[in-house]
Amino acid sequence: MKRIAVIVFTLFVGVVGYAQNDTDTLTVSETLNNVQPSVNNVQPSVVNEIIIGYLSYDSALVAMPEYAIVMKKMADTRTAYNEEMKRVENEFNTKYEEFLENRKDYPRTILLKRQTELQELLERNIAFKNEGRNDLRNQEKELMAPLRARLNEVVAEVAREQGLIIVVNTDADACPFIEPQMSVDLTEEVIRRLME
Repeated sequence: MKRIAVIVFTLFVGVVGYAQNDTDTLTVSETLNNVQPSVNNVQPSVVNEIIIGYLSYDSALVAMPEYAIVMKKMADTRTAYNEEMKRVENEFNTKYEEFLENRKDYPRTILLKRQTELQELLERNIAFKNEGRNDLRNQEKELMAPLRARLNEVVAEVAREQGLIIVVNTDADACPFIEPQMSVDLTEEVIRRLME
């Protein structure tokens, strides 16, 4: 191991000595100085052209006239599901109370049958609640999809008109800082176009 380290060190010293003696070789600082002006000439113009846009996606979505219609439909559907869940809950509670009151009077076979019925009813109610939640989620996604598509189109349209390379959603503190001199707030313009 020592022998390999000595060989590598000797080669390194030889290469460094050769580079120092070679008059045609530029030093690292000279090389950087020769390259730097061309990089500096390009960089500011590129930096000045890079402008991003930002907006509150949720604010723009909520401002859409169609949003209130979707929320009304969702509220109506939730109410219908809640009423049905309450009805099946009451049905189960009534049967369970009846079972508790009369279980002493039931023969063993009827007692087991009623217990099985109650267990099945409880499982169906739980399944119904889960299906209801899934149905509500799917319905909301389905109803919101056209709104989100329209919002995305308007955001893209405004961004292209202003020559932006990207638009950042500022909701949920996703982007804590955006340099004001290199960015444009699109929220008001997007909302204005969505209201047209």
